[in-house]
Amino acid sequence: MVRVKPPLPPFDEADARAKVQAAEDAWNTRDPERVALAYTPDSVWRNRDRFVTGREAITAFLADKWARELDYALRKELWTYGPDRIAVRFQYEWRDAAGAFWRSYGNELWEFAPDGLMRRREASINDVAITEADRRIHGPRPTEEYGVPFPLA
Repeated sequence: MVRVKPPLPPFDEADARAKVQAAEDAWNTRDPERVALAYTPDSVWRNRDRFVTGREAITAFLADKWARELDYALRKELWTYGPDRIAVRFQYEWRDAAGAFWRSYGNELWEFAPDGLMRRREASINDVAITEADRRIHGPRPTEEYGVPFPLA
């Protein structure tokens, strides 16, 4: 079965924003199988210091991630785009098994295949300890906030 994931390259600004919001929405489901379908079967990732290749490995990586990063909630924002590439900045918050809260800040570089699936993802991420009272992200973004920039701090 050939899978196509619109919008397709080459991207304009509206397409790039749609891809970013679709990624945010999918990742906030915390469903590894669903999220992995947005990537080519041979997609290559660098996530922090880990290198992952292939949809099956991506699924396993995400399952492990969300088993550790409890109450995960994400915001992504378009940084820039090109014909088949998009750069985003993001923040997400989560709780570890000991009950400590974290905010993770990062940047991602995405490259897409002609069918709209992501074939390469490179993510740089830093974690900052926060208190529960410091939390700003408590779940998926409401639709009325789509496209609204999320403050850095």
